[in-house]
Parts: sequence; C-alpha cells; structure tokens
Amino acid sequence: MARHLHLLRLLCLAVVVTAARAMFHFNFGNDLGHPFGGSSYTRHEIWRRAALASKARVARQTARLGKVLGKSGDISAADVTISPYADQGHWLTVGIGTPPQPSKLIIDIGSGLTWTQCKLLSPMARQLEPLYDPGKSSSFSLLPCSSKQCQEAVFTNKSCTNNKCLYENDYGSNVKASGVLASETFTFGVHRNVSLSALAFGCGKLSSGSIAGASGIMGLSPSPLSLITQLSIPRFSYCFTPFAERKTSPLMFGAKADLSKYKTAGPIQTISILRNPVEDIYYYVPLVGLSLGTKRLDVPAASLALKPDGTGGTVVDSGTTMANLVEPAFKELKKAVLETVKLPVANRTVEEYQLCFALPRGVSMDKVQTPPLRLHFDGGAEMVLPRDNFFQEPSPELMCLAVVQTPDSFAPSVIGNVQQQNMHVLYDVGNRKFSFAPTQCDQL
Repeated sequence: MARHLHLLRLLCLAVVVTAARAMFHFNFGNDLGHPFGGSSYTRHEIWRRAALASKARVARQTARLGKVLGKSGDISAADVTISPYADQGHWLTVGIGTPPQPSKLIIDIGSGLTWTQCKLLSPMARQLEPLYDPGKSSSFSLLPCSSKQCQEAVFTNKSCTNNKCLYENDYGSNVKASGVLASETFTFGVHRNVSLSALAFGCGKLSSGSIAGASGIMGLSPSPLSLITQLSIPRFSYCFTPFAERKTSPLMFGAKADLSKYKTAGPIQTISILRNPVEDIYYYVPLVGLSLGTKRLDVPAASLALKPDGTGGTVVDSGTTMANLVEPAFKELKKAVLETVKLPVANRTVEEYQLCFALPRGVSMDKVQTPPLRLHFDGGAEMVLPRDNFFQEPSPELMCLAVVQTPDSFAPSVIGNVQQQNMHVLYDVGNRKFSFAPTQCDQL
C-alpha cells in the first residue's frame, strides 16, 4: 500500500471543496503509471499485447458508439478476444472515501463515468488494492433516482430500484460494467492533498472481462459525469513517454496544463475541438489529410470529416495504441508505405496488424529509416509522427505498421496514445481547443 500512497504525491496546498456547489481551481499534476510498468514482458510481447488490447478497445468503443447512433455495425462478441483493460491505458492511484482508500484507476478520455469496484456489489474481477468498502467511509452516499446525475446519465441500461440509480454499460466484446451511482470524496495526493467531496461516481464491478489488477476507470471525456465536467476543469494535458520504455508520464490539470510553461522540441500548434451533434463520448479534431514524408496522399478531406449524423470524424484517444483510419485513408497510406519501405512484405501474418515487413536477420527496427507520417488539420496545423509513432516491432525481425482500418464504416478515425508519444497535448475544454507540441516527455 505504501507504494500506491507514494504515487499520490502532489505539489499543491490542501483544499476541501464540495464539487456540486463550489467553484475552485483544480491545479493538479502527477505521474501516470505505465500500462506495463513493472511487468516482465519483453518489448515484443508488450507490442503484441498492446495491439490486441487496442483492437478490443476500438471494438468496444465502436459498439458503444453504434448503439448511440442507432447503427448495429459488424462487430460481435466473437470478433475480438477479450483483453485486459489495463493493457490499454495509463493509470493513476487516488484515494476514495473518508478516510481515503487507495484505488488504481485507468485514465480514459473515451469514458465518462468514473467508477471503482465496490464491496457493495461483490466484484468478480481481481485487483491489486484492497476492495473499496463504502461501509468504511463516512462520506459515501447513494444518489437517488431523482438526482440530476442519475437523470442526465446515459448508460446501456439504467433502472431505479428502492430509489437507487442502477446502471449497466455494455462495451461490446462481452465486456460489461454495472453498479449503482453514488457520491464520494476523492483525494489526490497524500502529504499535501486535494480532497473533492460530493463527486458522482460508480460503485460497481466489471461483470465480465478484465481490468488486469486495476480498480476501475477515471473518465475524462466531455460527457456530463466525467471528472472534467463535474469539476468544470477548464483544461488538462498529458505527455506520454515512449510506450516501449515503460516510464511514467506526466498528467496536468488546470493552471499546470500550459504548454508554454514547458520546454518543447517544436512549435506549439492549436486546432479546434469539434462537437459531435449526437454523442459526447469523444474529443473530435478536424483531420483533413495525410502525407508520408513530403508526398501528400490522395485522401479526400470529406472521408475524414465528422458527418451531420454523428458518424465518421477523427478522435484523440488515450487508450488505443494503434491508429485507426477510415478505408479511403488507410488504403492510400498502405499504398504509400509499400512504395516507400524497401523491405519485403512478411509472408507470415501477425494478429492485429494489417501490414508487416520482414527485417534482415539480426536487424532491429531501430536501423530502418522511414519518412515521417504527417497529419494535416483544418487551418494548417500539422502533427509530425516519427517512425516509432506509427511502426512497431511485435516480433524479432518483423516491423509492422501501427495503423489499421476502422472496424466499421460509421466509426471515427483514431489518433492513439503511441501516435501521441513524446507529444505534449492539451485539451482546452473551456475554449474547445486542442494544442500539441513535440516534447521529450520524460524530462518534464
């Protein structure tokens, strides 16, 4: 437990507020744990597990989005192997309750509700910390069905029993989370801590699937029950260190989330965060084109655009390691990569990758030069991805494109966490702006 409490460190004065009634400045910074930090997996094994988790996550998100959009899609439980949730994203340990009980939560900007496994519901999934016990907290309170949080919340299923707001979220691929809505005090930090009372959260369980030792999810999406929305946090930022290095990554909220305060390796660029007219699960950005090196690919901007019916578009995600592109964009990129990379296409298939090259015997991917992948945004901004941000080495002598085609025609393209590595990104939620700058993240 001492290790987890150490991870709660925070350089901020102690403050206690009631989130539902008070306005305050939540200026918080801490290091996120790596999905594979402390594991004994090799670099190749990390990439394979991450790719599997990425495919499973996209399937879950697409299935969930399809239900919101009224589209069934082509994804079924048989399509994707269930993958541990913790293989997909970075994590932070927080204290829940009074006194605080440590809980390891996966940071997810594609989820709204923050929830933890709760003794009240006899969870099935195993976790590292002791199970959160609301009976040992003086600040725990169930939210009635008439509460604003229960009324506004959108779940796969929602019901009211004995004035308890019960929910169930189906993420596809046989992964389900259920629980009861409640309010509780959350503590960030231990020596100089910030305690936030009356935060709505899920006291629940993962009914099926796995979160690989984590306790739950911290939702940072634009939706009503996310930590960002409940606390009216104007902006937040993170800087993911290279995935294969298994280092911690900085996460900042409020005044600490300011790219101009930190050293960058390139210019700070800013684009708009788009609003989906149908759902509030994701942060959408205006991707309009792609280039490989200096060659602009023949990708129609309309194929990347967010449609009036809420389909398509491009989202930024914290938990997906593989980039996803709609069919026209992926086909053009695959064609350009085949023309550019002077290596034989691998004659063996690798699960989860759609294009791989055979490396010469005894040669690693580090020795292969490739032009950068450039993401062009409306207004002229350009995110430049070096080789390690769009290629991976899942097996010795094998180099694979870390970009795949979206699983369904209505699904958005996805800029994942590996594409964002060594990139300091900022979500200015209040002004609906997304900023980014190349940065040596382990030096922040």
